[in-house]
Amino acid sequence: MLKSIVVSQPMYLPWIGMFEQLNLCDVFVHYDDVQFPQGRTFINRVQIKTKDGIKWLTVPIDRKNSGKLISETLISYNTNWREKHVSIIKQSFGKSKYKKDLFPLIEDIYSQKFDTISELNIYSFELIAAYFDFKKTFFLSSELKIVGHSSQRLLDIVLKLKGTKYITGLGALKYINYDIFEENNIKLEYMEYNLNPYNQLFSEFTPYVSILDLIANEGKGGVNNINSQSVYWRTFKND
Repeated sequence: MLKSIVVSQPMYLPWIGMFEQLNLCDVFVHYDDVQFPQGRTFINRVQIKTKDGIKWLTVPIDRKNSGKLISETLISYNTNWREKHVSIIKQSFGKSKYKKDLFPLIEDIYSQKFDTISELNIYSFELIAAYFDFKKTFFLSSELKIVGHSSQRLLDIVLKLKGTKYITGLGALKYINYDIFEENNIKLEYMEYNLNPYNQLFSEFTPYVSILDLIANEGKGGVNNINSQSVYWRTFKND
């Protein structure tokens, strides 16, 4: 039986696609000991749909005192961004069907003062995973103590966790080394997102907003929309 592994940088209240990767795996590794990207990134910001259109929720970073890694990236509390995010979320979903499901989750997340962006992202991701009753095994890459870079390090993580399948998003198209996965009998698959529409407030549907949108509009039943599949890399590239 295949044992599926997903390795992903911890993102801020991410879109449904990250939970579709979670749905397909047995083990999810938070890739927290890699460099925090320069420029704009989903690690500290996410889109949310409002009556005034798409807005970005951004967690400010204390770049002066942060280290280079995501796990070393400190959150800045020089502004009241937590109160602002809560206010925007509650205004946006105040008329949603399942706001009573969403708001306690939000209050749980924003009532805490996390030191790093990885701590915030990992806590909220696993909290939402539990809400949808995903029973998965989670690891931090920083705890696995595996050195190296790029494809080789990802492969070594999969091998250490005794995985037989590695599932990844489309970003890997830019760098992945298929040969080393094949040589080690690891089946590499890409996500093939369905982008299924669901009940959503405010004009035409978009799948690229925070998972909070799915919770607010569909509640626990939203798990039925988390139903994409993964495709073997050769098949994916030949399509």
